[in-house]
Amino acid sequence: MGLSTHVLDTMHGCPAAGMGVALFTTQGGQAQLVKRFVLNADGRNPDGPLYDNHSLKAGTYRLVFDVKTYFSGRGVALPEPAFLDQVSLDFGVADASSHYHVPLLVSPWAYSTYRGS
Repeated sequence: MGLSTHVLDTMHGCPAAGMGVALFTTQGGQAQLVKRFVLNADGRNPDGPLYDNHSLKAGTYRLVFDVKTYFSGRGVALPEPAFLDQVSLDFGVADASSHYHVPLLVSPWAYSTYRGS
């Protein structure tokens, strides 16, 4: 399956539908935008995997999740500045033939991630 992501809003107990996400490739401290997308009703990229098995390459990547805008849009009163604005996850792909799933569990005050299946 390549590379995928899924975001769950732990404050409201639901997928983070409508959250903006950006995917970058990274190398030597430089980041190059691959794509921006808005999560669907299931908290996933509406176009499916971010990379399929054939286009995913070994290397380093970054996913940036627009947490502040998402929770503000849900009517959550956030302090200024918000505790979490954007959550940036840098990760590596060592075996491009494997599936890399990068879930994010997030609230306005905390987040957790792991390599999923």
